[in-house]
Amino acid sequence: MNTFGTIFRVSVFGESHGPAIGVTIDGCTPGIPLKADDFTADLLRRKSGKKGTTPRIEGDIPEILSGIKDGFTTGAPITIITRNETMRSSDYDNFATVPRPGHADFVSRRKYSGFSDNRGGGHFSGRITWGLVAAGVIAKKIISPIIIKSTLIEAGGSNSIEEAVEKATAEGDSIGGIIECRAENMQIGLGEPFFYPVEAVISHLVFSIPATKGIEFGAGFASAKMRGSEHNDPFIDENGKTSSNNNGGINGGISNGNDLLFRVVVKPTSSTGVEQHTFDFNKGEISTLKVTGRHDSCIALRIPVIIEAAAAIALADLYLIDRGINGVRGQD
Repeated sequence: MNTFGTIFRVSVFGESHGPAIGVTIDGCTPGIPLKADDFTADLLRRKSGKKGTTPRIEGDIPEILSGIKDGFTTGAPITIITRNETMRSSDYDNFATVPRPGHADFVSRRKYSGFSDNRGGGHFSGRITWGLVAAGVIAKKIISPIIIKSTLIEAGGSNSIEEAVEKATAEGDSIGGIIECRAENMQIGLGEPFFYPVEAVISHLVFSIPATKGIEFGAGFASAKMRGSEHNDPFIDENGKTSSNNNGGINGGISNGNDLLFRVVVKPTSSTGVEQHTFDFNKGEISTLKVTGRHDSCIALRIPVIIEAAAAIALADLYLIDRGINGVRGQD
């Protein structure tokens, strides 16, 4: 479905080449100062135009349709949209019969009996993440003073990100990457075991971002090679600070007050200019596919701010759930 959250509920809508895309946020607390300019910084970080990203550049100007009055949230649902203006839908005509390997072209056509909108990837496009970023701006205000920062730490298997992107672009191919996200000033007690722990809520949202293929918290998969005496995070003061952070700031699905730390694996963009041999569903035979048009060589370049938004939305929902159960409380 297209809605996430228990109290802080986020619903995304629209298609990549439709008239507009947007988001509706329900459950937002009233009285939060909010204006259109507040979205600018994060939306610019998501925007294309840099080397290695798609040449398709949209204005991405947010239009607030509801939920804001006199510069403050009202407590009613907030709906924000942005218009699509620079589409080239003809670039996608061929994908109805020769779907891109690794993309949603094939499965969406089958699932929706041929009625899905495949222009620009339709509702499966990374463009829909515009709404997540917009919702993340509001979520960041709710969870303040928590500060979330994400960084692309690897691309195409290399720490030399710029060189890896240039090489992939020159070869007409695409590469993936690894993004590290850290949330500072975390409070103790967020997370609701058994089925709504911090890791599960964040992972749910992160895997909703197109191109996500993996996530790990703290030491992550390296934990399998460690002994308990190495992996444990000893407490060093009365506030719960630990000498290491192999658990990524989470114990038993609940935030422990240390930095929340996780990493996300982003796959290479499915649209690649390198020739591939795949099935032509119209001809009933294997044919050659070479994707043309405007696509990212490394979509991971634009995803850090989306990861931040996902973490902020998850933490905002967990915070509001915790407040409903425990009321407004200080640190224990």
